[in-house]
Amino acid sequence: MLITFKCRAAPDVVMLENLAHYLVGIVGKRLGERGVITHDEVGIAITKLESAITTDKQERAEHDGHFHEGEEGHEPHEIPPGLAQRAYPFLDMLRAAQKENADIVWGL
Repeated sequence: MLITFKCRAAPDVVMLENLAHYLVGIVGKRLGERGVITHDEVGIAITKLESAITTDKQERAEHDGHFHEGEEGHEPHEIPPGLAQRAYPFLDMLRAAQKENADIVWGL
């Protein structure tokens, strides 16, 4: 199922429900049928999401050696996208909402 986040300050952001559930949870909300991140909550949401992205980048850097890229005897494979890549459109929307004092809604 797809979830569409709407904000008057930014283009709509559409994502799969499992990613939406994860990102909304990071910022301290629950993904229900309908929801809102008010303009008063946006600053805290940005801080929480940026912190989670930083932590994810650190953990990925620590585990980078486990991918064995280019080593003999190991099949090459893609490194899965990190939280920064998956969360960027939502984080961009949060930042735009902060600049415009706008709410972010979903399920309408």
